[in-house]
Parts: sequence; structure tokens; C-alpha cells
Amino acid sequence: MSEVYDILIVGAGPGGLTAGIYGSRAKLKTAVLEKGRPGGQAATTMEMENYPGFFKHTSGPGVMDEFLAHAQHFGTVVLKGQVTDLDLDGEIKSVTTKTGETYKGKTIILSPGATPRTLGVKGEGPLRGKGVSYCATCDADFFEELDVVVVGNGDAAIEEAMYLTKFAESVTVVVIHDEGVLDCNKMSAEKAMKNPKIKWIWNSVLEEIQGEELVEGVLVKNIKTDEITELEVNGVFVFIGSVPNTDFLQGKVALDKWGYIPTNDKMETDIPGVYAVGDARVKVLRQVVTAAADGAIAAVTAERYLEGHVEGRVTPEMLQKLNK
Repeated sequence: MSEVYDILIVGAGPGGLTAGIYGSRAKLKTAVLEKGRPGGQAATTMEMENYPGFFKHTSGPGVMDEFLAHAQHFGTVVLKGQVTDLDLDGEIKSVTTKTGETYKGKTIILSPGATPRTLGVKGEGPLRGKGVSYCATCDADFFEELDVVVVGNGDAAIEEAMYLTKFAESVTVVVIHDEGVLDCNKMSAEKAMKNPKIKWIWNSVLEEIQGEELVEGVLVKNIKTDEITELEVNGVFVFIGSVPNTDFLQGKVALDKWGYIPTNDKMETDIPGVYAVGDARVKVLRQVVTAAADGAIAAVTAERYLEGHVEGRVTPEMLQKLNK
């Protein structure tokens, strides 16, 4: 007979680990199942200064190690495995891993995270966290009075470019479209065009990121002339979207048209006893602090569910509104 956990958490990012802390501390039998290193995207961030209370020479991996130690201190069991299938029907739910192990839980908290879309250009991988970033809110202050490049032209890219101008000496936006054509909303486009710190390179794509230990420059290619231009910059911010790690959830829980998991403010999905937290959830801000908040709420809601206090869940009307 397989062991049945009160709370079984899929994914050991900040949201999943916080759920582990709250679940275990409530004396619930709690386990978190992770396919790789615990910590999620935060564990790949070299420096982290925006998580409350952690600001002195703090690395992402260091903060996530503290999350993990905290959860284990209260008794959270850490399991290894990549989930490939789930059975979420009935009172006892189960998840199955790639290697065939099955784990059971009375409640499930989904914390699979999301992955930033990458450019796939030379230098991007080795310099990630060393000048290459996918989050201006996280890293902008590291580039005070320095020159940076932003790749992308949607709402997120242009809003983040404007945010970067509060810190950087200059922000150069590389846009694949003709001059003046942006994919963001008109108001943001107008504000950005008027910002004296923002420069524009049109009809172009980033071809290569250069540098040894840190970003030192980029090569930009004009898609109409094939001309290559070299720019000296200290940072590269990539905003071409993110991908929720939810392929394994297709047909298991409701997803929006982009693959994110809708929840209500109690982190409840459309399935009783199943919750979602962190970057894979439909939300406004994807940060360690918001993921941690999600995890705390989900664990407390799961505890109430186990006590028989079943409340509202995601409705078809909510899904319809999200997908408009």
C-alpha cells in the first residue's frame, strides 16, 4: 500500500517549498516532488536583492537553499522525479513519474513554474545571470548608469524597457519590425518613444551576446540588409514571452489558451483538492515573493479542504473571461 500524503506538491520552486513549510508546520504529512534542483528559476539567479529580508550579498541559489532547509526542518519530504501523468479524480489523487513511481496525496499543489523564452543565440546560455536577464524588476538595479539592450517589443518588453531607464544610462531596444511599429499597446509605445534614454534599432534581431565572465557587447543583424552591427553593452534583457511548464497537465486541469493555470484567490483550480501556485498560475506579477505568497495560501486552503471546509473553485465563466 503506497503512502498517502496529506499534501503532495509537484515542483519545488519558491511556491512549492513555501507550501511545504506551511503544510508541514500544520502537522500535515507533506511531500514535494521535484525533477531537478529545488528552487526553480530563482535558483539560477546569481544575485537576489528584492526578496524581503535578504539583501546582503544574497544569491538566488542561497535563498532557495534556505527555503528548502526551512521546509525540511518542519518535516517536508523531498522526492525526486519528473511527473508525466496525474489522476486527480476521487478523494485520493496520484501522480506518476517518468520512471514509473506513483505517489498519492489527499490534496495536490501544482507548482511546475514557467520558463522564459530564450533567443537561442551564441553566448546567451553561458552569460545568463552574468548580464543576461529575463526580469528587469529583479535585476535592473545591477545596471545603474550602465548601457543595456532590450530584445522584444510587446507590452512586457516596452514596459520593462521604461522601468530600466530609472537605472541604466541608456536602453537600446532591438525591434524586428519596421521603424515605429511595435506590438505593445499604443499608450506604452508613445511614452517609450518620448523617453530620451531609450534608443531604437529597427528591422533587426540579436545575433550574438559577447563576453567572458560578464556581458561586454552584442552583435545585431539587420534582417533586410544582413548588416551586422557591434554594440558595447553591459546587459541584455530578453522579453519575448514565457512558457508555463504545463504540458503534462493538458486534459487534467483547466488551462487558459496560453497554458497557464487559472485559480481563484484561494489558489483553487477547477478540480476539488487541487491547487496551483507560482509562475505557472495566471497572475500579474511573477516573482519569488508572489510565489511564496501563493504557496502559503494554497497550503492553508488545502488544510481547510482536509477539514471539510470546501469553498469556491474556478468556474467555467471565469475561464471564458480569461480566454477572451
